[in-house]
Amino acid sequence: MATPRSDALVLFGVTGDLAHKMIFPALYAMTKRGVLKVPVIGVAFPKWSLARIHNRVTDSIKRSGGIDDKNALHHLLSLLSYINGDYKDPATFTALRKALGKARRPAHYLAIPPSLFETVIEGLGTAKLAEHARVIVEKPFGRDLTSARELNRIARSVFSEDSIFRIDHFLGKEAIMDILYFRFANSFLEPIWNRNYVASVQVTLAENFGVKGRGAFYETAGCLRDVVENHLFQIIALLAMEPPADRDFGAVQNEKAKVFRAMRPLKSKDLVRGQYVGYRKEPDVAKNSDIETFCALRLFIDSWRWAGVPWYVRSGKYLPENTTEVIVELKPPPQKLFADSAPATGQSNYLRFQLSPNSAIALSARVKRAGKDFVGDQRELYLSEEQGGEELPYERLLSDAMAGDGALFTREDAVEAAWIVVDSVLKTHHKVLPYKRGSWGPKDADAIIAPGSRWHNPSP
Repeated sequence: MATPRSDALVLFGVTGDLAHKMIFPALYAMTKRGVLKVPVIGVAFPKWSLARIHNRVTDSIKRSGGIDDKNALHHLLSLLSYINGDYKDPATFTALRKALGKARRPAHYLAIPPSLFETVIEGLGTAKLAEHARVIVEKPFGRDLTSARELNRIARSVFSEDSIFRIDHFLGKEAIMDILYFRFANSFLEPIWNRNYVASVQVTLAENFGVKGRGAFYETAGCLRDVVENHLFQIIALLAMEPPADRDFGAVQNEKAKVFRAMRPLKSKDLVRGQYVGYRKEPDVAKNSDIETFCALRLFIDSWRWAGVPWYVRSGKYLPENTTEVIVELKPPPQKLFADSAPATGQSNYLRFQLSPNSAIALSARVKRAGKDFVGDQRELYLSEEQGGEELPYERLLSDAMAGDGALFTREDAVEAAWIVVDSVLKTHHKVLPYKRGSWGPKDADAIIAPGSRWHNPSP
């Protein structure tokens, strides 16, 4: 039986930066595609007029790419209404109930600071606005294992698990979905996708900018919480998971959760934390801050498929490039038939997934040079590249959540299993090491790579 779609979208935090930068463009795209036809009710504290909300929506769409369909914009604005009020005030939820009118299956999107999640969820429950409803919770879902469990407990006391959608915009990216498709749509990959043929896996998420005025937020989060435990762990789960029985939400989530449970909890020796020079001079940053803006870690997945294979993960601010990339390095041939078939320096054959800024899948293989000598060069063969017409991540995820499709969202057990992996090093770790802006982080990060290998630094 088809799951009924949500018949209204309630957007808590409608006046915030997330709504302005990401959500309004997604709603506009949904309207252009004809998939957003239900009321959109914005809720926030400021006493703004509806006209001001409309102006903010229009400004957002202009900044994100321009208005190319005035009819769609007018239709979106006609769907939008606004309630101002304190989330701790029952009157706010009374007004929301009235604004919902005949809607009985709303989707409540919490685009608000994590400190307010529990307040709003409990407010929805007390006002009886959770029955037959869905709740979409923006990351971070907790800041450690204890807080994640508490938030899960509160959310489950009001909503059923299949009505809770923990949103990570990374999972809505076309390139992330390419990984899942490429892995399980091609038969040639499965025989080599294991510890017998894979030497290591590297995942790099590099940003060539700093905290951009978000020092106060970063002081409460840091790179490990902000990027690695969620975004990059989700990428690893797609790379490492066993084939699901089908594409059903439960089947996919079961296999991803197994990966997180198989991850070996990190120890301080597995982690290098860095901080770019000048971070402590950023607004709202402590003068003696020990928050990391870079982290590199060595991870192991203790499963039959991946036992002994190191997974190297790193991310940071003010690195040389703005890119996300995965390198799956294969072991050299078992017999050194040709002198250069197992290079003394550099990498052997590898598979490369470039996830941003462009989407590409490439295979690196050795190709013989012309002539009598059996020597060759490493060449990349592009298997796929970015295509036009892609859905925006938030567009895809909001559409899926309102349709009740949870395949691209994270389940309670997976959230807690991922926090277990990093929980100990959140509390016990070495001090941050300074690194220059435009570098690839502290030199100590090189030490966690196995001898004979090195970090692969993405290039444009």
